[in-house]
Amino acid sequence: MTQSFLTDYDVFLFKQGRHYRLYNCLGCKMVEDGAHFAIWAPNAQEVSVLCNLNGWTYGTNQLSPRWDGSGIWEGFVPGLGLGDIYKYGIKTQTGEWIQKSDPMASKYEEPPKSASVVWPLDYRWEDEAWMSSRGEVLPLDGPWSIYEVHLGSWVRRDGGFLSYREIGPLLADYVLEAGFTAVELMPVMEHPFYGSWGYQVLGYFAPTSRYGTPQDFMAMVDHLHSKGIAVILDWVPSHFPSDGHGLANFDGTCLYEHQDSRKGYHPQWTSAIFNYGRHEVRSFLISSALLWLDKYHIDGIRVDGVASMLYLDYGRSHGQWIPNRYGGRENLEAVALLREFNSEVNRSYPDVVTFAEESTEWPRVTGPVHLGGLGFSMKWDMGWMHDSLSYMSRDSIHRSWHHGEITFGMWYAFSERFILPLSHDEVVYGKRSLLMKMAGDHWRKRANLRLLLAMMYLRPGKKLLFMGGEFGQENEWNHEKELDWYLMDRPEHRGIFKLVSDLNRLYREESALHRDFDPQCFQWIDCSDVAQSVFVMMRPLGDRPIVAVINGTPEPRYDYRIGVPQGGKWRELCNTDGDCYGGSGMGNMGEIEAQEIGCHGRHWSLSLTLPPLSVLALAPERLFNEEV
Repeated sequence: MTQSFLTDYDVFLFKQGRHYRLYNCLGCKMVEDGAHFAIWAPNAQEVSVLCNLNGWTYGTNQLSPRWDGSGIWEGFVPGLGLGDIYKYGIKTQTGEWIQKSDPMASKYEEPPKSASVVWPLDYRWEDEAWMSSRGEVLPLDGPWSIYEVHLGSWVRRDGGFLSYREIGPLLADYVLEAGFTAVELMPVMEHPFYGSWGYQVLGYFAPTSRYGTPQDFMAMVDHLHSKGIAVILDWVPSHFPSDGHGLANFDGTCLYEHQDSRKGYHPQWTSAIFNYGRHEVRSFLISSALLWLDKYHIDGIRVDGVASMLYLDYGRSHGQWIPNRYGGRENLEAVALLREFNSEVNRSYPDVVTFAEESTEWPRVTGPVHLGGLGFSMKWDMGWMHDSLSYMSRDSIHRSWHHGEITFGMWYAFSERFILPLSHDEVVYGKRSLLMKMAGDHWRKRANLRLLLAMMYLRPGKKLLFMGGEFGQENEWNHEKELDWYLMDRPEHRGIFKLVSDLNRLYREESALHRDFDPQCFQWIDCSDVAQSVFVMMRPLGDRPIVAVINGTPEPRYDYRIGVPQGGKWRELCNTDGDCYGGSGMGNMGEIEAQEIGCHGRHWSLSLTLPPLSVLALAPERLFNEEV
C-alpha cells in the first residue's frame, strides 16, 4: 500500500466540519504505479474497489478502515491509470453489497453510465492577468451584467452537444458582442438526468462529461477570462437525487441526508436534503464550492434554492416538519453552513462573489456574517422580477391601476445588495418566453420587451438575463434543442439584440448606472403620474446624472415636461423606440435644450416627446468629451 494522502490533521478537520479541501485527500489519486483510494463510509462492513482489472468482483481490491474511528477506508489498487473506470463496492450492515460512484471523483462516465473515472486535474492556465486583477476589473459595485446560459441548449451542431472547448470561443465572441461582463452557467456539476438542467447533482467535484473532460472545461473558462469575461457557476447544496449509485444511503445508512423524511426529503423536488448538522457533510459541501475556485478559477458562485435551505417547513404542511430546538421554523444548521461557506470563500478569495437565490424576507442575506448576516455578496430580487413581469403582461389600458408594481420595489431596493434576474425559471413550463409574456400584438410585444429591458438596466441592481431574452426568443426555452438563432436574421429581433448591446455599453461606461448599492444612487423625479403610466427617475451619482423617462402606454406624449438638475443641452443616450431597435422612430432628435422653467421641484426642465411604449435615457451634454 502506498503512503496515505490523509494526515491526522486532515482527519481532525474533517470530523470537526472544518476541512474545506477534501478533494486533496479523499477520492481517487493517481500515483506512479496505480491509484490510491480513500472514501468515507463509517457504517460499512467492507469496502472494495470495483474495476475492469478485477472483473468488478467484490472483495478483490479491499480497502482498510483507518484506526482513528473516522469512518474513512483507504487502499491502493496497482495498475489503475488514466481513464480507467471504477466504483466502490460497499457491504452494508445487513450484509448486502451495493455499488456506489465516488462522491469525490473529478470525472464520471457520460450519463446514463455512472462509473467514476481515474482522472487528474492538471492544466496549464494562461489567465494570470485576469486572476490578478478581476477584483479591480469587476468589483462588487461594478457593472455586473450577467448572461445566464445552459450549455447543452445554447447552441448545437447537428442536434448534438458541442464540447466545452468548442463552446468557449463561440460564447466569448457572442457575449462580447452583446456587451455582458459575465456568464452564469446553469449547473455543470455531473448530474444523471439531463432534463434536470443540472439541478439534480451527484458529482459535486466534477464537470459533466456530456461536454468533455475537466481540462476541456478549464480551457473554456481560460478562454472566457482571456476576453475579460467573468464566469459564475450555479451550485446546489440544497438537495440531491436519490439515484442508487449516488449519495443516498451511501453506506447502507443515511450518511449525507437526514434519516427522518420530515427533514431529509424534499417534497417539491422529490429528492434528499443534506444533513447540514453533520460535520463531515459540511466539510464535503464547502470543499465542493472551494474546488471550483481553486481548480477551475471560477469568479462567482450562485447558490440555488437558499430559501428551501433556510426554512424547515419549506414546501411542507403542518405536521410534516420538525421545529428547531427553539421551536422555530428556521433551519439553524443550514444557516450555519451558509455563513461558513461565505466566510471561507471571502477569506480565501475576497475577489470572488456569491449570489443567493432567496425568495423570502429573510433578513440580511447580504449582511456580513459577524453582524448576523448570511454573508452573500448579492441576492436575487425575486419581488422585482415578479412585479415587473406582472406589469408588462397587462394591457396598457389596465396599467394605471397597477402603477405600484413598478414603484413598490424601490421601497426595499437598498435593504440588500440586489441583482435583478430574468432567469430560466421564467421561460419554462408554460410560462412562455419573455417576448410572448408581453402584452399586445407582435409590435407591442417587442416594444414592451424593449421597455422591460431598459427599465432593468436603468434602475438600481445588477443585471441577469437568460439566453434568448437578448434577441426576443419567441418559443419557450427547450433544453432539448438550441435557441432559435434564425430570429437573429430578422431586423426586429436583431434590433432587440442591438438594444441590449447598447444598454450593456451604457451600463459599463456610465458610473451612475452601476453604482447600484448606495441609497443615494436613485431618485424619483416623478412616480405619481398614474393616469398616463409615466415614470421619471434619476441616477444622480457618478460622472454625470442619468435621467430615465418611461412611457408605459402605446400613446405618444407630447410636450411632456420633467424637472432636471441642470440647464444646457441634454442628449438622448438611449431611446428604445429608435428605428435601429425596431421602433417607430419617434423622439427628440437626439437632444433637447433645458428651459429655465421650474418643474418637479427643480429649477430646470425639459419638454419631451415620449414615444409609445418606450424608455428614454438622457444626460447633460456639457459633460460629454466629444466634438459638437
